[in-house]
Amino acid sequence: MTRRISWTLLAVLVLAQICYPLTTGATRAGLTVATVVLGWLLSVGHALLSRGPRVAAALVAVATGGGFAIEAIGVATGVPFGSYDYSGELGPKLAGVPLIIPLAWTWMAWPAWLAAVRLTGGASQADDDANSSGATNGGGASRTGRGGSAAGLWVRRIALATVGLAAWDLFLDPQMVAEGYWRWRDVTAALPGLAGIPVSNYLGWLLFAVLMMSALRPLAGPAAAHTDRRDAPMVALYLWTYFSSILAHAVFLDLPASALWGAAGMSVTAVPLAVTLVRARRGRDSRREDHQPHRPGVDATR
Repeated sequence: MTRRISWTLLAVLVLAQICYPLTTGATRAGLTVATVVLGWLLSVGHALLSRGPRVAAALVAVATGGGFAIEAIGVATGVPFGSYDYSGELGPKLAGVPLIIPLAWTWMAWPAWLAAVRLTGGASQADDDANSSGATNGGGASRTGRGGSAAGLWVRRIALATVGLAAWDLFLDPQMVAEGYWRWRDVTAALPGLAGIPVSNYLGWLLFAVLMMSALRPLAGPAAAHTDRRDAPMVALYLWTYFSSILAHAVFLDLPASALWGAAGMSVTAVPLAVTLVRARRGRDSRREDHQPHRPGVDATR
């Protein structure tokens, strides 16, 4: 049930994103709002159905609530993102912040977290034993996968999740600024090719992302410390976001600089994640072949 609902929402989300370059003006703005709402429903719904109300509530509190708080502070004070404001194209505002903005933080925070868990030894070896805390290899946070300490595991996991989320902004902000959905008042230092967006914005994303990811695991509890096959839609969401954003910015949106910056930034998490999935698939195929029954007179001729 969890996977069926998640895959359905993901399919609708992908369709909406495919339509984005084909629209303009108010239609594109409306599609942007709808996409963010779909992304929020997908991530929060997956957290709820796969891990229960505690994890979903922690995600909403940290990412949605925290995202709104940091955005309201940013709009009012210019800290930590720089001095900026939002246009009126993204729907109603509260404290100067469109209500969909904290939903966007939540949308990508959850798949970024699960990607980091997968890459730091949190993937279960057997799908049927995904929720076990026993001795299966890589089934929980106590097994670091490489013999590292629990503290080292925690640091690696938080770092990967932080970069996995914050690097998404290398795609997001250039795209939204180009559409006129928000703007900075004073840009004294910017990344090459990304005019109009101060470096302080990306540093602010890193700061809030590390705070968010550090708070998510303690609040969510042990259920957030492992991944299993129920999380396939979230992994697909993260990799879809990465590869489709590169294509969209490079080909359809005429934003080649952000295509390069985003590709480099998100690759820290996305590329190892993709490699891990390919290796896992090959391992399953190999084990399946090893368990095929021997056929006398047939296999002997190979």
